[in-house]
Formats: sequence, C-alpha cells, structure tokens
Amino acid sequence: MLHWRSLLFVPATAEKFVARAHTRGADVIILDLEDSIPPDAKQAARAALPAAARLVGQAGVDVCVRINRALEMSIPDIAASVMPEVTVLMLPKLMGPEHVKLLSEVVAAREAALGLRIGHTRFIGVVETPQALPALAAIASADPRMAALGVGSEDLSTELEAVPGADALYVFGMMAVAAARGAGILPLGSIGAFADFSDLEAYRASLRRSRRLGFGCTACIHPAQVLIINEEYGPSPAEVERARRLIAAFEAALAEGQGAVAFEGAMIDLPVVERARRLLARARPIP
Repeated sequence: MLHWRSLLFVPATAEKFVARAHTRGADVIILDLEDSIPPDAKQAARAALPAAARLVGQAGVDVCVRINRALEMSIPDIAASVMPEVTVLMLPKLMGPEHVKLLSEVVAAREAALGLRIGHTRFIGVVETPQALPALAAIASADPRMAALGVGSEDLSTELEAVPGADALYVFGMMAVAAARGAGILPLGSIGAFADFSDLEAYRASLRRSRRLGFGCTACIHPAQVLIINEEYGPSPAEVERARRLIAAFEAALAEGQGAVAFEGAMIDLPVVERARRLLARARPIP
C-alpha cells in the first residue's frame, strides 16, 4: 500500500503555481484538467502537461493528473496524461466498477503505445453522486490500478442538497473508508468541507478526527493546508517512538512464551501490535 498523506491540487495551466508546487511538501501534486480549467482552455491544459509534470515532479513526489468525467474529454485527457512522469490519474465522478475497467483499458492501450509498463499508471477514484455510493466497494476492487478511493465532498453535498461538513459527510465518508480498507487501498478524504481554508485550526481539528476514523490521505487546494495534513495524517515522532517501544516489548514477551504483556499501563496483544506496525509503515519525515 502507498503511504501518501497530502495531495495538492494545481491547475495545469497556472504557471506560477506549477513552478513552486514541488516546494510545498505535498506527497502528491495533482495537475488539474477538470474543475479549475474552463472549457475553452482544456486543450491548452493538456498541452501544458509534459512541462508541468517535469516541474512538479522534480523533488521526487508522485505526479497525478485529474481528468474530466465526460468520455469525449476523458479520452483525450488520458492520451495527454499518460507519460513516464505521471504515475497516477484521478478519476472523478465514477459511476461503478465497469467505469473503472473501461478507463483502465484506455490507459493500458496508451501505456503500450508509449512503451511503458502496463500498470505504470495508478488510479485514485472519486465517487461524487448518490447513485454511485452503493458501488463503493466494487469500485475499490475493480482494477489493480486502484490506489485510493474517496467521496467528493463538495459535489456529493451539492447532489444531496446538503451543506458540506461532518454531519452530511460522516456516513458516506465511513462507507469509503470501509470500501478502501477492504480492498487494501488508501481511503482518501476527510469529513470536513474540502474548499474552506479560512480557519486552519478548525481544519486541523477536522483532520485529526478524520484520521482517527480511518482516513489515510486527503487532497487540498491551498499550500497552507499541506503541512497540517502531513502532521495530522502522518504519525508524530512521539507516536513512532512509542510504537517502536511497544513492538520491542511484545517481541520480548513472545520470546519468553507470553502472548500478551503489560505495556505502559495497558495490556497489548497482536491487534495492538499490528496497529503499531502499520503506524511505523506510514512514518516518514515531515517537511
């Protein structure tokens, strides 16, 4: 499993933002061809992708492209996006597993035409309509390219005629977490409003709650949000050190023939140790 924390959106044609994106500390830069690009600028955005992908990927982050939903746009988007520098596509407004499989076939044909390894390009799936919510688990496991899955808080809230926030998104967010974890991929998102960056402390509190609920990574639209995501969705140094002590204590107990052991005021057994091991797997330096 990948261990992304933060994914930062950058319009593919926004040269000023593209030039600095690699300095923001995000694990993934998403070059956007969808909502942030007006209809008459789509072709210009596709043409800008090769240079933009090289720029944003120069610090070693994963480069993603968010394509458009409509087939007449997604096909040319894929043709422009699949390249050695781009390792992920974000698929918006997915309707079901067959939708994922169809796009995977298109991507595979493009990879073959370019001499890339089949499977080079991973998928982040986003469900944004009520009709697709029952298919979350099937979408999560629809194709080996699937790396992460989430629900689109703004679009889904619009379709539900709801206000984006914890009340409206909790149930559907947890459905996405369960579907993603069941498929062995990353749950993307949070239970907060995606587009609101006016109150960063409230944003941090929302992320902290979301991480405790099982979300693994989330996307953002403002660089000020990246560090907060990395801190809240990545383990802290204190958590890492405690996990190491916990695992060492358990392994010492196992060597003495014990299946459970007291550790810092609590009993630990295999499920607790597995959580500690997963936390260590997610540990990485915070920029």
